[in-house]
Amino acid sequence: MATLSDIGVAAAINILTAFAFFFAFAILRIQPVNDRVYFPKWYIKGLRSSPFGTGAFVGKFVNLDFRSYVRFLNWMPAALHMPEPELIDHAGLDSAVYLRIYLIGLKIFVPIAFLAFTILVPVNWTNSTLERSNLTYSDLDKLSISNIPTGSNRFWTHLVMAYASTFWTCYVLKKEYEIVAKMRLHFLASEKRRPDQFTVLVRNVPPDADESVSELVEHFFLVNHPNDYLTYQVVYNANQLSHLVNKKKKMKNWLDYYQIKYSRNKSRMPSLKTGFLGLFGTRVDAIDHYTSEIERLSREISLERDEIVNNPKAIMPAAFVSFKTRWGAAVCAQTQQSRNPTMWLTEWAPEPRDVYWDNLAIPFVSLALRRLVIAVAFFFLTFFFMVPIAFVQSLANIEGIEKALPFLKPIIEMKVIKSFIQGFLPGIALKIFLIFLPSILMLMSKFEGFISISGLERRSAARYYIFQFINVFLGSIITGTAFQQLDNFIHQSATEIPKTIGVSIPMKATFFITYIMVDGWAGVAGEILRLKPLIIYHLKMFFMVKTEKDMEEAMDPGTLGFNTGEPQIQLYFLLGLVYAVVSPILLPFIIVFFALAFVVYRHQIINVYNQEYESAAAFWPDVHGRIIVAVIVSQLLLMGLLSTKEAAQSTPLLIALPVLTIWFHLFCKGRYEPAFVRYPLQEAMMKDTLERAREPKLNLKSFLQNAYIHPVFKGEDDSDSDEAPEEFEKEPDLVPTKRQSRRNTPLPSKHGSAASSQPEAQDYPLL
Repeated sequence: MATLSDIGVAAAINILTAFAFFFAFAILRIQPVNDRVYFPKWYIKGLRSSPFGTGAFVGKFVNLDFRSYVRFLNWMPAALHMPEPELIDHAGLDSAVYLRIYLIGLKIFVPIAFLAFTILVPVNWTNSTLERSNLTYSDLDKLSISNIPTGSNRFWTHLVMAYASTFWTCYVLKKEYEIVAKMRLHFLASEKRRPDQFTVLVRNVPPDADESVSELVEHFFLVNHPNDYLTYQVVYNANQLSHLVNKKKKMKNWLDYYQIKYSRNKSRMPSLKTGFLGLFGTRVDAIDHYTSEIERLSREISLERDEIVNNPKAIMPAAFVSFKTRWGAAVCAQTQQSRNPTMWLTEWAPEPRDVYWDNLAIPFVSLALRRLVIAVAFFFLTFFFMVPIAFVQSLANIEGIEKALPFLKPIIEMKVIKSFIQGFLPGIALKIFLIFLPSILMLMSKFEGFISISGLERRSAARYYIFQFINVFLGSIITGTAFQQLDNFIHQSATEIPKTIGVSIPMKATFFITYIMVDGWAGVAGEILRLKPLIIYHLKMFFMVKTEKDMEEAMDPGTLGFNTGEPQIQLYFLLGLVYAVVSPILLPFIIVFFALAFVVYRHQIINVYNQEYESAAAFWPDVHGRIIVAVIVSQLLLMGLLSTKEAAQSTPLLIALPVLTIWFHLFCKGRYEPAFVRYPLQEAMMKDTLERAREPKLNLKSFLQNAYIHPVFKGEDDSDSDEAPEEFEKEPDLVPTKRQSRRNTPLPSKHGSAASSQPEAQDYPLL
């Protein structure tokens, strides 16, 4: 039987692990040689200089100021020192709002934990139901609802607690939704001018036998948005060109590596084999080989670029269309453009750094089929994982293993082995199973065709949450219960099985405690240590760095990783809300996680993570919705549990809770969600008016002209080309129309026979 001392040993192991990570981080972060690993954000902003350039030789690599070792924990108060407005200015609204998720956890669970330990725990503890039963249980289970006798009036306490926790959670969620909505609107109103504020993405441009996509887009918006349309950029299928550019970049990295290797030992020319994985084939000079490969790729890149520019089939039926005002862009992005609702589809363009260019080349008509395929694939992926999950969860209970494998009992009963298996192994084994999951889910999202990195991350996060809910949460309860109570099931009648399952649900609290400690406590501490980026950085520094620019590229600041971090947080919300009434002993462990994670991730956001994009907290409705799901799940599980306890008087009163929670969600959805999916025309007009007053001579066209050109045409990823090709930089020539139907349009085309008489014709060049 698992005892409190076993949990204590497990907690001690995880606490020591976390402390070891924190101590290692505190020492490593103050060493000059690691400065770019632990403070890359300040280098990117140009506010921190390299310590290699000053001081004694040893001091460039090792911190010789012994006073700094005494203050090795000063990073914690420093992480909390920056006020939120300054944090938004420093790291963006997405990062600041992401941190509020941890604060919500503390706001919800600290008062609930206080109430639970004041009322529920004494009510549960002062019974002896489990001691008189033949169920497998631990000392911690005596603190849960399982220790309440069937039909007891004490269940009224749990009913009141369920109502109190629901109402408090909804109150906190409403206040936070209101705060974040105001933060978003204020951020959008005060934000600097960005291309995406004036630009919409137009997709599914209808084919026309007489006109190209460029001509169609130009004419359509001249006719339908004559006062606001400014310019556009068609979308090219440049995936092959992007592949070649990336391949060339990798070749350059290898060339740098071998050149540095040769400069350190000029007595020996580096060589390699050209076959599979460098293990087979002819041995050649490495520097000459990669030099010739780079020259070959440069020629292929030039030919591919010319092919894209001159081939009309390389133009996709989509375009980024920019307007003279934010108001004009808002009208276009939020309205239907044609009689056929499947044509000329418009949406807000992602900001340029948020665009996932590869998916813009996917035909719009194939998206529905792609999403159906991925939905089926995700279904099988989710339930395939139940097999290893079932085995992992069987490790969560020592007594269950001993019953199934009695010959292992002498080994398992050793105190060290027993504590390790029960307190550490289940959580770490489950973590290993899940380590490859985010990459698989991200590949699925990319296949579906989302055109922004933020969209990819939000879809991956939604699927990751569903996977965690089914496999980690439900899978842990169901498979663990079946394994643990197998003997009881065999010897019980069918009518008794639901009771056994109902009692066993809160008894899985022991496993989830160990999971929280391994994944939460030690996991967060491991996050701040940044061991993998540290090793990779020093390997790059030794083998590949020649210049200051190389040193900057060797830094890997990383990002928040919304697609993995947010679903993981939501699992802790789910566990906390489900077990708040059933087994409150989980709550202190969850509170420690939220507090620790808040400090750690605040430090990482301030000093490490470099933001890939800024969505102005567009993800918040997803966060709110998943917490609501957790609240409803906790209510339904409590209802099912009490129904097995013959609490006939109190159970029916729980039916109102899910109804009230759903009504609350619909209220918040209608009241606050529009601020996250639409841009108010009033706000757009105000910002436009202020901008015209402050900058009356603003040349907006030059600001937007090349904002949405594919990166491979800007030369950013090809060091042989410092500028964008001339075809994309220059003002494009005007193309005369070929379409006869323009004679009947309400606005003469500037490219038709009447175009020469239009004085504003030169304001609308065709890209």
